[in-house]
Amino acid sequence: MNHTATIQRLATGVPGLDEVLGGGLPEFSFNLIAGAPGCGKTTLAHQMMFSMATPERPAIYFTVLGEPPLKMLRYQQQFSYFDATAINSSIRFVNLSDDTLRGDLDAVLQRIVAEVRTHDSAFVFVDSFRSVVLASTIEGKPNQALQQFVQQLGVLMTSWQATTFLIGEYFAESDANPVFTVADGLIWLRQSVERNSMVRKMEIMKMRGQPSLPGLHTFRITSAGIQVFAPARASTASRGYPDTAALDSRVGLGVPGLDEMLGGGLPRGYSLLVAGPSGSGKSLLAAAFLAEGARCGEKGVIAAFERRPNPFYNRSLAELIQSDDVGLVDPQTPDLSIDEIVRLLLDEIHRLKATRVVIDSLSGFELAIAPTFRADFRESLARLVIALAHAGVSVLMTSELEDRYTDLRFSPYGTAFLTDAIIVQRYIEVHSELRRVMAVVKVRGSAHSHELREFTISTEGIRIGGKLPDYVGLLGGRPTMRHAGDQSAQERVAISPADADAVLPP
Repeated sequence: MNHTATIQRLATGVPGLDEVLGGGLPEFSFNLIAGAPGCGKTTLAHQMMFSMATPERPAIYFTVLGEPPLKMLRYQQQFSYFDATAINSSIRFVNLSDDTLRGDLDAVLQRIVAEVRTHDSAFVFVDSFRSVVLASTIEGKPNQALQQFVQQLGVLMTSWQATTFLIGEYFAESDANPVFTVADGLIWLRQSVERNSMVRKMEIMKMRGQPSLPGLHTFRITSAGIQVFAPARASTASRGYPDTAALDSRVGLGVPGLDEMLGGGLPRGYSLLVAGPSGSGKSLLAAAFLAEGARCGEKGVIAAFERRPNPFYNRSLAELIQSDDVGLVDPQTPDLSIDEIVRLLLDEIHRLKATRVVIDSLSGFELAIAPTFRADFRESLARLVIALAHAGVSVLMTSELEDRYTDLRFSPYGTAFLTDAIIVQRYIEVHSELRRVMAVVKVRGSAHSHELREFTISTEGIRIGGKLPDYVGLLGGRPTMRHAGDQSAQERVAISPADADAVLPP
Protein backbone atom coordinates (compact mmCIF):
# COMPACT_ATOMS: atom_id res chain seq x y z
CA MET A 1 0.00 0.00 0.00
CA ASN A 2 1.29 3.45 -0.93
CA HIS A 3 1.31 6.08 1.81
CA THR A 4 1.61 9.75 0.88
CA ALA A 5 2.72 12.44 3.30
CA THR A 6 0.41 15.39 3.75
CA ILE A 7 2.14 18.76 3.82
CA GLN A 8 0.31 21.43 5.76
CA ARG A 9 0.04 24.76 4.00
CA LEU A 10 0.39 27.92 6.04
CA ALA A 11 -1.56 31.11 5.36
CA THR A 12 0.99 33.88 4.79
CA GLY A 13 -1.27 36.80 5.71
CA VAL A 14 -0.30 38.58 2.47
CA PRO A 15 -3.42 39.23 0.33
CA GLY A 16 -3.19 37.32 -2.94
CA LEU A 17 0.08 35.54 -2.12
CA ASP A 18 -1.47 32.24 -0.99
CA GLU A 19 -3.30 31.95 -4.31
CA VAL A 20 -0.12 32.64 -6.26
CA LEU A 21 1.82 30.10 -4.15
CA GLY A 22 -0.76 27.44 -4.94
CA GLY A 23 -2.62 27.36 -1.63
CA GLY A 24 -0.21 28.76 0.94
CA LEU A 25 3.32 28.17 2.17
CA PRO A 26 4.41 24.55 2.81
CA GLU A 27 5.19 24.00 6.48
CA PHE A 28 8.85 23.24 7.30
CA SER A 29 9.93 24.47 3.86
CA PHE A 30 13.15 26.39 3.24
CA ASN A 31 12.44 29.50 1.16
CA LEU A 32 14.54 32.13 -0.52
CA ILE A 33 13.19 35.67 -0.95
CA ALA A 34 15.40 37.37 -3.52
CA GLY A 35 15.52 40.54 -5.55
CA ALA A 36 17.25 43.88 -6.04
CA PRO A 37 17.43 46.48 -3.23
CA GLY A 38 14.18 48.32 -2.54
CA CYS A 39 11.83 45.85 -4.17
CA GLY A 40 10.06 44.86 -0.90
CA LYS A 41 11.91 41.76 0.36
CA THR A 42 12.09 42.84 4.01
CA THR A 43 8.52 44.11 4.00
CA LEU A 44 7.29 40.80 2.60
CA ALA A 45 9.26 38.84 5.23
CA HIS A 46 7.97 40.97 8.10
CA GLN A 47 4.38 40.84 6.92
CA MET A 48 4.46 37.04 6.80
CA MET A 49 6.24 36.84 10.14
CA PHE A 50 3.77 39.08 12.00
CA SER A 51 0.89 37.10 10.52
CA MET A 52 2.19 33.58 11.19
CA ALA A 53 4.05 33.88 14.51
CA THR A 54 2.30 33.14 17.81
CA PRO A 55 3.58 32.66 21.40
CA GLU A 56 3.16 28.90 20.87
CA ARG A 57 4.89 29.02 17.47
CA PRO A 58 7.40 31.89 17.78
CA ALA A 59 9.55 33.45 15.09
CA ILE A 60 13.15 34.58 15.21
CA TYR A 61 14.59 37.19 12.84
CA PHE A 62 18.37 37.39 12.35
CA THR A 63 19.96 40.49 10.82
CA VAL A 64 23.45 39.83 9.47
CA LEU A 65 24.81 42.92 7.77
CA GLY A 66 21.52 44.54 6.95
CA GLU A 67 19.69 47.21 8.90
CA PRO A 68 19.97 47.12 12.71
CA PRO A 69 16.72 45.82 14.27
CA LEU A 70 15.81 49.15 15.89
CA LYS A 71 16.07 51.02 12.61
CA MET A 72 14.20 48.27 10.79
CA LEU A 73 11.36 48.28 13.32
CA ARG A 74 11.09 52.06 13.20
CA TYR A 75 10.03 51.82 9.56
CA GLN A 76 8.13 48.54 9.78
CA GLN A 77 5.79 49.91 12.44
CA GLN A 78 4.41 52.32 9.82
CA PHE A 79 2.55 49.35 8.29
CA SER A 80 -0.81 48.32 9.69
CA TYR A 81 0.27 44.66 10.06
CA PHE A 82 2.87 45.64 12.69
CA ASP A 83 2.01 44.52 16.23
CA ALA A 84 4.23 45.95 18.98
CA THR A 85 2.91 43.46 21.53
CA ALA A 86 4.36 40.59 19.48
CA ILE A 87 7.94 41.79 19.97
CA ASN A 88 9.79 39.54 22.46
CA SER A 89 6.68 37.37 22.91
CA SER A 90 5.95 35.91 19.50
CA ILE A 91 8.86 37.50 17.62
CA ARG A 92 12.48 37.85 18.63
CA PHE A 93 15.12 39.90 16.79
CA VAL A 94 18.82 38.96 16.92
CA ASN A 95 21.55 41.18 15.46
CA LEU A 96 24.58 39.24 14.17
CA SER A 97 26.42 42.19 12.61
CA ASP A 98 29.19 42.33 15.23
CA ASP A 99 29.77 38.58 15.07
CA THR A 100 29.94 38.66 11.29
CA LEU A 101 32.37 41.60 11.15
CA ARG A 102 34.76 39.78 13.48
CA GLY A 103 35.11 37.24 10.69
CA ASP A 104 34.45 34.07 12.66
CA LEU A 105 31.72 32.64 10.45
CA ASP A 106 31.71 29.30 12.28
CA ALA A 107 30.82 31.17 15.47
CA VAL A 108 28.04 33.00 13.62
CA LEU A 109 26.62 29.70 12.39
CA GLN A 110 26.83 28.17 15.87
CA ARG A 111 24.99 31.15 17.37
CA ILE A 112 22.18 30.90 14.81
CA VAL A 113 21.74 27.21 15.62
CA ALA A 114 21.83 27.87 19.38
CA GLU A 115 19.25 30.67 19.21
CA VAL A 116 16.85 28.57 17.13
CA ARG A 117 17.12 25.60 19.51
CA THR A 118 16.90 27.70 22.68
CA HIS A 119 13.69 29.46 21.62
CA ASP A 120 12.23 26.46 19.76
CA SER A 121 11.46 28.73 16.82
CA ALA A 122 8.80 27.64 14.34
CA PHE A 123 9.78 30.38 11.87
CA VAL A 124 13.34 31.47 11.13
CA PHE A 125 14.34 34.48 9.01
CA VAL A 126 17.92 35.41 8.07
CA ASP A 127 18.36 38.86 6.48
CA SER A 128 20.43 39.63 4.47
CA PHE A 129 23.05 36.99 3.81
CA ARG A 130 23.78 38.25 0.28
CA SER A 131 25.12 41.50 1.76
CA VAL A 132 27.74 39.46 3.57
CA VAL A 133 28.88 37.85 0.34
CA LEU A 134 29.14 41.19 -1.46
CA ALA A 135 30.96 42.81 1.46
CA SER A 136 33.53 40.04 1.69
CA THR A 137 34.85 39.86 -1.86
CA ILE A 138 38.62 39.95 -2.18
CA GLU A 139 39.93 41.55 -5.38
CA GLY A 140 36.68 40.85 -7.12
CA LYS A 141 36.57 37.21 -5.99
CA PRO A 142 34.16 36.04 -3.32
CA ASN A 143 35.52 34.72 -0.05
CA GLN A 144 35.32 30.92 -0.33
CA ALA A 145 34.82 30.53 3.42
CA LEU A 146 31.84 32.83 3.22
CA GLN A 147 30.34 30.91 0.31
CA GLN A 148 30.74 27.75 2.36
CA PHE A 149 29.05 29.44 5.32
CA VAL A 150 25.99 30.34 3.24
CA GLN A 151 25.78 26.81 1.84
CA GLN A 152 26.05 25.27 5.32
CA LEU A 153 23.38 27.65 6.59
CA GLY A 154 21.07 26.66 3.77
CA VAL A 155 21.54 22.95 4.42
CA LEU A 156 20.92 23.44 8.14
CA MET A 157 17.73 25.38 7.53
CA THR A 158 16.33 22.55 5.43
CA SER A 159 16.85 20.13 8.32
CA TRP A 160 15.11 22.12 11.07
CA GLN A 161 11.50 21.44 12.03
CA ALA A 162 10.80 25.05 11.19
CA THR A 163 9.64 27.10 8.23
CA THR A 164 12.72 29.06 7.24
CA PHE A 165 13.58 32.01 5.02
CA LEU A 166 16.76 33.52 3.61
CA ILE A 167 16.38 37.12 2.39
CA GLY A 168 19.03 38.11 -0.13
CA GLU A 169 19.88 40.76 -2.68
CA TYR A 170 20.23 39.09 -6.05
CA PHE A 171 20.04 40.97 -9.31
CA ALA A 172 19.55 38.11 -11.79
CA GLU A 173 18.23 34.59 -11.71
CA SER A 174 21.46 33.50 -13.42
CA ASP A 175 23.47 34.20 -10.27
CA ALA A 176 25.07 30.84 -9.54
CA ASN A 177 24.52 29.70 -5.98
CA PRO A 178 23.95 26.22 -4.56
CA VAL A 179 21.33 27.72 -2.21
CA PHE A 180 18.99 27.98 -5.20
CA THR A 181 19.14 24.22 -5.57
CA VAL A 182 18.69 23.45 -1.87
CA ALA A 183 15.75 25.85 -1.41
CA ASP A 184 12.23 24.43 -1.51
CA GLY A 185 10.73 27.76 -2.51
CA LEU A 186 12.17 30.66 -4.50
CA ILE A 187 10.23 33.94 -4.50
CA TRP A 188 11.75 36.54 -6.80
CA LEU A 189 10.76 40.22 -6.56
CA ARG A 190 11.30 42.74 -9.35
CA GLN A 191 10.67 46.41 -9.88
CA SER A 192 11.00 48.73 -12.84
CA VAL A 193 10.32 52.38 -13.59
CA GLU A 194 8.65 53.33 -16.87
CA ARG A 195 7.97 57.02 -17.37
CA ASN A 196 6.14 58.03 -14.18
CA SER A 197 5.11 54.50 -13.27
CA MET A 198 6.65 52.15 -10.72
CA VAL A 199 5.77 48.55 -11.51
CA ARG A 200 6.54 45.76 -9.04
CA LYS A 201 6.24 42.12 -10.00
CA MET A 202 6.67 38.80 -8.22
CA GLU A 203 7.54 35.40 -9.66
CA ILE A 204 7.30 32.09 -7.85
CA MET A 205 10.23 30.47 -9.58
CA LYS A 206 10.07 27.37 -7.42
CA MET A 207 7.68 25.90 -4.85
CA ARG A 208 8.16 22.20 -4.23
CA GLY A 209 5.17 19.92 -3.86
CA GLN A 210 2.45 22.23 -5.12
CA PRO A 211 1.34 23.91 -8.37
CA SER A 212 2.13 27.61 -7.99
CA LEU A 213 0.78 30.03 -10.57
CA PRO A 214 3.35 30.61 -13.33
CA GLY A 215 4.36 33.99 -14.69
CA LEU A 216 4.85 37.46 -13.27
CA HIS A 217 2.29 38.76 -10.77
CA THR A 218 2.04 42.45 -9.98
CA PHE A 219 2.05 43.58 -6.37
CA ARG A 220 1.77 46.89 -4.59
CA ILE A 221 3.19 48.20 -1.32
CA THR A 222 0.68 50.29 0.63
CA SER A 223 0.24 51.32 4.26
CA ALA A 224 -1.29 47.87 4.83
CA GLY A 225 1.82 46.16 3.48
CA ILE A 226 2.13 44.09 0.32
CA GLN A 227 -0.85 43.02 -1.77
CA VAL A 228 -0.34 40.55 -4.62
CA PHE A 229 -2.74 40.56 -7.56
CA ALA A 230 -3.26 37.04 -8.81
CA PRO A 231 -4.59 36.75 -12.37
CA ALA A 232 -8.08 35.52 -13.10
CA ARG A 233 -7.79 31.93 -14.28
CA ALA A 234 -9.69 31.19 -17.47
CA SER A 235 -10.18 27.53 -16.59
CA THR A 236 -12.49 28.44 -13.72
CA ALA A 237 -14.36 31.08 -15.65
CA SER A 238 -14.82 29.70 -19.12
CA ARG A 239 -17.97 30.58 -20.99
CA GLY A 240 -19.78 27.98 -23.07
CA TYR A 241 -22.99 28.22 -25.00
CA PRO A 242 -25.70 30.25 -23.24
CA ASP A 243 -28.11 28.09 -21.27
CA THR A 244 -31.88 28.35 -21.31
CA ALA A 245 -32.02 29.82 -17.80
CA ALA A 246 -29.80 32.75 -18.82
CA LEU A 247 -31.93 33.49 -21.88
CA ASP A 248 -35.18 33.26 -19.93
CA SER A 249 -33.97 35.68 -17.23
CA ARG A 250 -33.47 39.17 -18.68
CA VAL A 251 -32.34 42.47 -17.20
CA GLY A 252 -33.66 45.80 -18.41
CA LEU A 253 -31.41 48.56 -19.71
CA GLY A 254 -33.67 51.38 -18.55
CA VAL A 255 -34.23 52.81 -22.04
CA PRO A 256 -37.82 52.39 -23.35
CA GLY A 257 -37.80 50.50 -26.62
CA LEU A 258 -34.23 49.21 -26.33
CA ASP A 259 -35.16 46.11 -24.34
CA GLU A 260 -37.60 45.22 -27.11
CA MET A 261 -34.80 45.57 -29.68
CA LEU A 262 -32.69 43.15 -27.59
CA GLY A 263 -35.43 40.55 -27.67
CA GLY A 264 -36.78 41.28 -24.19
CA GLY A 265 -33.74 42.74 -22.43
CA LEU A 266 -30.15 41.61 -21.88
CA PRO A 267 -29.88 37.97 -20.77
CA ARG A 268 -28.73 37.92 -17.14
CA GLY A 269 -24.99 37.33 -16.80
CA TYR A 270 -24.23 38.50 -20.35
CA SER A 271 -21.62 41.06 -21.35
CA LEU A 272 -22.75 43.92 -23.60
CA LEU A 273 -20.51 46.15 -25.68
CA VAL A 274 -21.88 49.60 -26.56
CA ALA A 275 -19.73 51.06 -29.34
CA GLY A 276 -20.00 54.52 -30.82
CA PRO A 277 -18.29 57.86 -31.48
CA SER A 278 -17.84 60.64 -28.95
CA GLY A 279 -21.08 62.22 -27.77
CA SER A 280 -23.31 59.45 -29.11
CA GLY A 281 -24.73 58.62 -25.68
CA LYS A 282 -22.70 55.61 -24.51
CA SER A 283 -22.18 56.86 -20.95
CA LEU A 284 -25.84 57.87 -20.64
CA LEU A 285 -26.89 54.39 -21.68
CA ALA A 286 -24.50 52.94 -19.10
CA ALA A 287 -25.96 55.18 -16.38
CA ALA A 288 -29.50 54.16 -17.36
CA PHE A 289 -28.45 50.51 -17.06
CA LEU A 290 -27.30 51.06 -13.47
CA ALA A 291 -30.29 53.22 -12.56
CA GLU A 292 -32.68 50.54 -13.84
CA GLY A 293 -30.89 48.00 -11.69
CA ALA A 294 -31.28 50.19 -8.59
CA ARG A 295 -34.98 50.62 -9.38
CA CYS A 296 -35.29 46.81 -9.42
CA GLY A 297 -33.36 46.44 -6.16
CA GLU A 298 -30.06 45.39 -7.78
CA LYS A 299 -26.72 46.88 -6.74
CA GLY A 300 -24.22 47.95 -9.37
CA VAL A 301 -20.56 48.87 -9.81
CA ILE A 302 -19.04 51.32 -12.27
CA ALA A 303 -15.37 51.57 -13.21
CA ALA A 304 -15.08 55.19 -14.32
CA PHE A 305 -12.02 55.50 -16.52
CA GLU A 306 -13.27 58.53 -18.43
CA ARG A 307 -14.23 60.84 -15.58
CA ARG A 308 -15.72 60.56 -12.13
CA PRO A 309 -19.53 60.75 -12.19
CA ASN A 310 -20.83 63.97 -10.63
CA PRO A 311 -24.14 65.87 -10.60
CA PHE A 312 -23.11 67.88 -13.65
CA TYR A 313 -22.20 64.69 -15.53
CA ASN A 314 -25.19 62.59 -14.49
CA ARG A 315 -27.31 63.53 -11.50
CA SER A 316 -29.04 60.19 -11.01
CA LEU A 317 -25.79 58.20 -11.20
CA ALA A 318 -24.04 60.52 -8.74
CA GLU A 319 -26.93 60.10 -6.32
CA LEU A 320 -26.82 56.31 -6.67
CA ILE A 321 -23.10 56.35 -5.85
CA GLN A 322 -23.70 58.60 -2.84
CA SER A 323 -26.43 56.28 -1.54
CA ASP A 324 -24.14 53.24 -2.08
CA ASP A 325 -26.57 51.63 -4.50
CA VAL A 326 -23.73 51.83 -7.02
CA GLY A 327 -20.10 51.27 -6.08
CA LEU A 328 -17.45 53.41 -7.76
CA VAL A 329 -14.07 52.09 -8.84
CA ASP A 330 -12.17 55.26 -9.65
CA PRO A 331 -8.58 54.25 -10.50
CA GLN A 332 -6.46 57.37 -10.55
CA THR A 333 -3.08 55.69 -9.94
CA PRO A 334 -1.09 55.84 -13.20
CA ASP A 335 0.68 52.47 -12.80
CA LEU A 336 -2.21 50.04 -12.35
CA SER A 337 -2.12 46.56 -13.79
CA ILE A 338 -5.08 44.70 -15.25
CA ASP A 339 -5.02 42.30 -12.29
CA GLU A 340 -5.28 45.22 -9.85
CA ILE A 341 -8.29 46.60 -11.69
CA VAL A 342 -9.95 43.17 -11.73
CA ARG A 343 -9.34 42.87 -7.98
CA LEU A 344 -10.78 46.34 -7.32
CA LEU A 345 -13.89 45.42 -9.32
CA LEU A 346 -14.36 42.03 -7.67
CA ASP A 347 -13.87 43.46 -4.18
CA GLU A 348 -16.57 46.06 -4.84
CA ILE A 349 -18.87 43.45 -6.41
CA HIS A 350 -18.53 41.22 -3.34
CA ARG A 351 -18.95 44.14 -0.93
CA LEU A 352 -22.26 45.22 -2.46
CA LYS A 353 -23.33 41.81 -3.76
CA ALA A 354 -23.68 43.67 -7.06
CA THR A 355 -25.25 42.09 -10.13
CA ARG A 356 -24.49 44.83 -12.68
CA VAL A 357 -21.13 46.23 -13.74
CA VAL A 358 -20.25 49.09 -16.09
CA ILE A 359 -16.82 49.77 -17.58
CA ASP A 360 -16.73 53.26 -19.05
CA SER A 361 -14.78 53.15 -21.28
CA LEU A 362 -12.31 50.68 -22.81
CA SER A 363 -10.32 53.59 -24.24
CA GLY A 364 -9.94 55.13 -20.79
CA PHE A 365 -9.23 51.69 -19.38
CA GLU A 366 -6.24 51.31 -21.69
CA LEU A 367 -4.84 54.67 -20.60
CA ALA A 368 -5.37 53.84 -16.91
CA ILE A 369 -3.05 50.84 -16.88
CA ALA A 370 0.71 51.19 -16.73
CA PRO A 371 2.52 51.54 -20.11
CA THR A 372 4.29 48.22 -19.61
CA PHE A 373 0.92 46.40 -19.66
CA ARG A 374 -0.56 48.12 -22.74
CA ALA A 375 1.20 45.85 -25.22
CA ASP A 376 -0.90 42.98 -23.87
CA PHE A 377 -4.13 44.97 -23.57
CA ARG A 378 -6.17 42.61 -25.72
CA GLU A 379 -5.18 39.63 -23.59
CA SER A 380 -5.78 41.68 -20.45
CA LEU A 381 -9.24 42.65 -21.60
CA ALA A 382 -10.05 39.00 -22.23
CA ARG A 383 -9.04 38.17 -18.63
CA LEU A 384 -11.25 40.96 -17.35
CA VAL A 385 -14.32 39.76 -19.25
CA ILE A 386 -13.68 36.17 -18.14
CA ALA A 387 -13.31 37.18 -14.48
CA LEU A 388 -16.56 39.18 -14.53
CA ALA A 389 -18.36 36.33 -16.30
CA HIS A 390 -17.20 33.99 -13.56
CA ALA A 391 -18.57 36.43 -10.96
CA GLY A 392 -22.01 36.03 -12.56
CA VAL A 393 -22.69 39.73 -13.13
CA SER A 394 -24.23 41.44 -16.16
CA VAL A 395 -21.62 43.71 -17.73
CA LEU A 396 -21.95 46.78 -19.95
CA MET A 397 -18.75 48.11 -21.55
CA THR A 398 -18.46 51.21 -23.68
CA SER A 399 -15.99 51.59 -26.54
CA GLU A 400 -15.00 54.86 -28.17
CA LEU A 401 -14.92 54.66 -31.96
CA GLU A 402 -14.07 57.29 -34.54
CA ASP A 403 -16.98 57.44 -36.96
CA ARG A 404 -15.19 57.63 -40.33
CA TYR A 405 -18.15 56.41 -42.41
CA THR A 406 -15.77 54.08 -44.22
CA ASP A 407 -15.97 50.96 -42.11
CA LEU A 408 -18.05 49.37 -39.39
CA ARG A 409 -16.04 48.36 -36.36
CA PHE A 410 -17.13 47.64 -32.82
CA SER A 411 -13.84 47.81 -30.94
CA PRO A 412 -10.37 49.13 -31.79
CA TYR A 413 -8.91 46.15 -29.92
CA GLY A 414 -10.50 43.37 -31.97
CA THR A 415 -12.23 42.02 -28.87
CA ALA A 416 -15.88 42.30 -29.86
CA PHE A 417 -16.03 38.51 -30.10
CA LEU A 418 -15.55 38.33 -26.32
CA THR A 419 -18.90 39.93 -25.59
CA ASP A 420 -22.30 38.26 -25.74
CA ALA A 421 -24.16 41.26 -27.16
CA ILE A 422 -23.28 44.39 -29.15
CA ILE A 423 -25.11 47.68 -29.60
CA VAL A 424 -23.68 50.14 -32.10
CA GLN A 425 -24.39 53.88 -32.14
CA ARG A 426 -23.74 56.01 -35.24
CA TYR A 427 -24.24 59.50 -36.61
CA ILE A 428 -26.03 60.18 -39.89
CA GLU A 429 -26.55 63.44 -41.75
CA VAL A 430 -30.18 64.31 -42.49
CA HIS A 431 -31.19 67.73 -43.86
CA SER A 432 -27.77 69.12 -42.84
CA GLU A 433 -28.25 67.84 -39.28
CA LEU A 434 -26.37 65.16 -37.40
CA ARG A 435 -28.76 62.58 -36.02
CA ARG A 436 -28.07 59.60 -33.81
CA VAL A 437 -29.03 56.06 -34.77
CA MET A 438 -28.73 52.79 -32.89
CA ALA A 439 -28.83 49.10 -33.83
CA VAL A 440 -28.48 45.78 -32.03
CA VAL A 441 -25.75 43.86 -33.84
CA LYS A 442 -25.90 40.61 -31.88
CA VAL A 443 -27.34 38.90 -28.83
CA ARG A 444 -25.74 35.50 -28.56
CA GLY A 445 -28.22 32.64 -28.65
CA SER A 446 -31.24 34.93 -28.89
CA ALA A 447 -33.38 36.59 -31.55
CA HIS A 448 -33.20 40.39 -31.65
CA SER A 449 -34.21 43.34 -33.79
CA HIS A 450 -32.21 44.14 -36.93
CA GLU A 451 -33.74 47.60 -37.29
CA LEU A 452 -31.77 50.81 -37.34
CA ARG A 453 -33.60 53.15 -34.97
CA GLU A 454 -33.11 56.86 -34.48
CA PHE A 455 -32.78 58.04 -30.88
CA THR A 456 -32.63 61.37 -29.10
CA ILE A 457 -30.97 62.60 -25.91
CA SER A 458 -32.67 65.09 -23.60
CA THR A 459 -32.83 65.91 -19.89
CA GLU A 460 -35.09 62.87 -19.58
CA GLY A 461 -32.37 60.60 -20.93
CA ILE A 462 -32.34 58.47 -24.10
CA ARG A 463 -35.50 57.98 -26.11
CA ILE A 464 -35.70 55.45 -28.94
CA GLY A 465 -37.57 56.64 -32.02
CA GLY A 466 -38.97 54.84 -35.01
CA LYS A 467 -37.34 52.76 -37.68
CA LEU A 468 -35.38 54.71 -40.30
CA PRO A 469 -37.00 54.97 -43.74
CA ASP A 470 -36.02 52.45 -46.38
CA TYR A 471 -33.21 53.06 -48.85
CA VAL A 472 -34.38 53.51 -52.44
CA GLY A 473 -31.18 53.57 -54.48
CA LEU A 474 -28.18 55.68 -55.44
CA LEU A 475 -28.08 59.13 -56.98
CA GLY A 476 -24.76 60.41 -58.23
CA GLY A 477 -22.90 57.54 -56.54
CA ARG A 478 -24.35 58.34 -53.08
CA PRO A 479 -27.14 56.43 -51.34
CA THR A 480 -30.39 58.31 -50.80
CA MET A 481 -33.53 57.67 -48.83
CA ARG A 482 -37.02 59.07 -48.74
CA HIS A 483 -39.64 59.25 -46.05
CA ALA A 484 -42.68 57.03 -46.31
CA GLY A 485 -45.16 58.39 -48.82
CA ASP A 486 -42.70 60.97 -50.13
CA GLN A 487 -42.00 60.65 -53.88
CA SER A 488 -40.28 64.01 -54.32
CA ALA A 489 -36.65 63.90 -55.39
CA GLN A 490 -36.13 67.28 -53.67
CA GLU A 491 -36.85 65.57 -50.31
CA ARG A 492 -34.21 62.90 -50.80
CA VAL A 493 -31.43 62.96 -48.20
CA ALA A 494 -27.90 61.74 -48.87
CA ILE A 495 -26.10 59.46 -46.42
CA SER A 496 -22.72 57.82 -46.63
CA PRO A 497 -22.13 54.53 -48.45
CA ALA A 498 -20.75 52.98 -45.29
CA ASP A 499 -24.03 53.65 -43.49
CA ALA A 500 -25.93 52.08 -46.35
CA ASP A 501 -23.89 48.91 -46.02
CA ALA A 502 -24.18 48.94 -42.26
CA VAL A 503 -27.95 49.20 -42.00
CA LEU A 504 -29.25 47.38 -45.04
CA PRO A 505 -31.09 44.31 -43.74
CA PRO A 506 -29.44 40.95 -44.45
